[in-house]
Amino acid sequence: MSLTVLMNAGPWLSVPPPGYGGIENVVATLVPALRRLGVRVVLASVGSSTLPVDERISVFADGQFAALQRPYNQVCGISQAHLAGVVRELHARDDIDLVHDHVEAVGLATLTAMGPDAPPVLHTLHWDLAKHPELYGGLDGGDRVRVNGVSAAQLARAPKALREHSVGHVHLATPLAIDAHRRPGVAKGEHVLVLGRITPGKGQDLAARLAQRVGFPLVLAGPVGPYHRPADLAAAGDDARLNPDVRFFHDEVARYVDGDRVRWVGTVAGRDRDELLAGARATLFPLRWEEPGGTAVVESLALGTPVVAIARGCLPELVEHGRTGLLTADEEELGDLVLAADLVEPDECRREAAARFTPAVMARRYVALYDQLRRRSTAPTLQAA
Repeated sequence: MSLTVLMNAGPWLSVPPPGYGGIENVVATLVPALRRLGVRVVLASVGSSTLPVDERISVFADGQFAALQRPYNQVCGISQAHLAGVVRELHARDDIDLVHDHVEAVGLATLTAMGPDAPPVLHTLHWDLAKHPELYGGLDGGDRVRVNGVSAAQLARAPKALREHSVGHVHLATPLAIDAHRRPGVAKGEHVLVLGRITPGKGQDLAARLAQRVGFPLVLAGPVGPYHRPADLAAAGDDARLNPDVRFFHDEVARYVDGDRVRWVGTVAGRDRDELLAGARATLFPLRWEEPGGTAVVESLALGTPVVAIARGCLPELVEHGRTGLLTADEEELGDLVLAADLVEPDECRREAAARFTPAVMARRYVALYDQLRRRSTAPTLQAA
């Protein structure tokens, strides 16, 4: 395959990220599988990225994620500076066949504004599409700029203009799904795990309250704002509460965290994260928003851990109730479902992940979308007589 793709991961974290990093983990999972299919990848990220690629371009030496807690007028130029570097690169060369963009809002706006002489663009939507209504509601990228979702449910809630630019959805993947059906099971512990950034939409306060009421041990694993370790958050001053996730943790979650029934362990990465996840009785997703993608869901299935969740967003697409997890629309029923999670067979979870959520499955789907978009953007326009 002769195809060169500029993969725009953005300026916030390195690829792969040092711990938590949703979009950067998606890119780190996708790129090796694309390269195995013969796609040449130019990665636009930060200088500290270590993912093997064919070329790398960067404006910032390291990730700028910590700056996100600062006032807008101090950080608003970060993503723009990164995109300006991408645009300079596209102007300076003619060998980029397609841009695959993952930068929220400003990536789509900037690459659309480049006009018809720029390469085709596929912009992947990783987030809540109720945001940015003026941008999404007025999008006009013609045949050159298209978008894809990470679930059908996400796209179903998109503004009309965004849906008209959509080429479909591609579910997220995990390297853990490779040969997952052949991986031997591990002994399950008693703990239940909530894995992900601690924020109101993820519902860690509900999980902690249920754990205390129903009586199951709960581990919360993930950062609170820019703080990846409990000691770092404890040492932070009052200004830390300017971050909404820090404020949510202190106001709604901390009251339940007793170090015994409910523990917050901060960000857990690599083998430690996998062992914690594989040994869990279940992973719990007490969602208060329409989850668009669900990386942690497919990771849980790949490691043979049943999913217990509120049936919102992508969850009904990823989890089969009664076979790979237990779903409900009732928050109060979640506690009872956690106690019933032992009825779900871990081998079924691993088989499902191996069939649907490998990097190769995701990469083949994206290559098909790249091909579709390139054909659209090069098709001759019929002139009216």
